[in-house]
Amino acid sequence: MEEAYDLSKVLFIATANSLDTIPAPLRDRMEIIELNGYTMSEKKEIAKRYLCTKKTKENGLTEAQIAFTDEALSQIIDNYTLEAGVRSLERHIGTVCRKVAVAYADCPNLEKITVDGAAVEKYLGPKKHYKEDKMLSADEVGAATGLAWTAFGGTTLTVEVALSKGKGELKLTGKLGDVMKESAQAALTFIRTHAKDYGLKASDFEDADVHVHVPEGATPKDGPSAGITIATAILSAFTEKPVRRDVAMTGEITLRGKVLPIGGLKEKALAAHRIGIKNVIIPNENKRDLQDVPETVREELNFIVAENVQTVFSTAILGI
Repeated sequence: MEEAYDLSKVLFIATANSLDTIPAPLRDRMEIIELNGYTMSEKKEIAKRYLCTKKTKENGLTEAQIAFTDEALSQIIDNYTLEAGVRSLERHIGTVCRKVAVAYADCPNLEKITVDGAAVEKYLGPKKHYKEDKMLSADEVGAATGLAWTAFGGTTLTVEVALSKGKGELKLTGKLGDVMKESAQAALTFIRTHAKDYGLKASDFEDADVHVHVPEGATPKDGPSAGITIATAILSAFTEKPVRRDVAMTGEITLRGKVLPIGGLKEKALAAHRIGIKNVIIPNENKRDLQDVPETVREELNFIVAENVQTVFSTAILGI
């Protein structure tokens, strides 16, 4: 319109699931407010108290015509949504309400329809095949459980290490980003430097190639927080001592073996709790973030605070 506007008192609010995609000059001019994702129980309560009522009214129904059981909401959350928020959950509840509304349009004298767990698949179709995180079935040599944060919330990842006869080369696979590759190099260098402390010889590294792989190779992975997980898997492979399956960990490693802080502790703790992990190793500087973890989860998890990797190795690797 080629008219002047006074924007001096205008406040712009923007949202994003990830800061990585925001250009640095723009991000530098923003005040960043981080909102953590919801837990499963929080999503269920939001659905019960707000979303179900909202979608019932929007689709011309009344509470006398439709009701959702707790089991149905859990089924929708677990099997049809993959998100930190509740937008997809709201859409799926709306889909169910529309189909119920059609049923009443076809037969106005229907009795109240209760949507239970068994009925969810009838309304929403087959379950979505999201990857289901699982705890390792046994203590394994060269395999450690790490914790990661994504735009959809926390998740667990297994770091696998295999040794083969070679010339001491490090091979990295699993679509790892540059930062994660550097973490793996730092982890291997630390272990080589302190080989004698773990009963290893220099020749053990010179005659073996180290292959580090993080499964789901089509999914990009990056960040430094898998450093101690990679170090644990490498040391386990060289010493042939298994890593405890009930231990998960997160933290950056330095060449001096220090464990540096990470982000997304709440989401990572929830991911560990979800698959039955009992012990979680976290950096010492992340102790202050434990208050963000729901109390019910804190009571069921044993958090081990680590300032250096010696604590990590002695906790996670059997016989170290």
